[in-house]
Amino acid sequence: MGSSVHVWVAPAGAEPRGAAHELLLDLAATLAPAPRLSHDAGGRPEVPGLAVSISHTHHLVVVAAATDGPIGVDLEEVYPRDVRPLAVRWFSAEELTWTNQQPDELVAFLQLWTAKEAVGKALGRGLRGSGLRRVMPLGGGVVESEPQLLVTYVPWEGAVLAVAAPVGLTEIVVHHDTALRSVDRSRTSLPVVVRGN
Repeated sequence: MGSSVHVWVAPAGAEPRGAAHELLLDLAATLAPAPRLSHDAGGRPEVPGLAVSISHTHHLVVVAAATDGPIGVDLEEVYPRDVRPLAVRWFSAEELTWTNQQPDELVAFLQLWTAKEAVGKALGRGLRGSGLRRVMPLGGGVVESEPQLLVTYVPWEGAVLAVAAPVGLTEIVVHHDTALRSVDRSRTSLPVVVRGN
């Protein structure tokens, strides 16, 4: 049986990193009693008994937690910018071709970029050790070089949000602004994005 990944997204406020840590503790408290947040030597957040990951931009924070791991999450806001030099430097020929063939090249670039970041976080290495050169599944799926990990995308207006989780993932539960009053769930053999109200 697969597992669930809980993803919370909220406004970043004046201090995005602090907001992400606070949000992570709020999420962790729904999954484990009396969670404690610490960081490993590389700065990666840790909560005993949970697999956790955070990401933030200027305007949004996202946290993810699950009882089974590893997991990684990354978020990039969509706004006009020249990403071509980064794509040419870091993407494989196949990734570049795919990006250029998509209707929105910026969103395609951000999908691959966030996938690389999310996988690096799930592996506990970030982008060190050629993480940007790690080939990602085009449009999501199992990561060829890390066959235990699956990349999927959570639809989010104005942003690209990637989640890397174990292949046995059966559900992603998304909560907006931590409102937990009602959450619909769906189970399947493939990842399903479910939004809470």
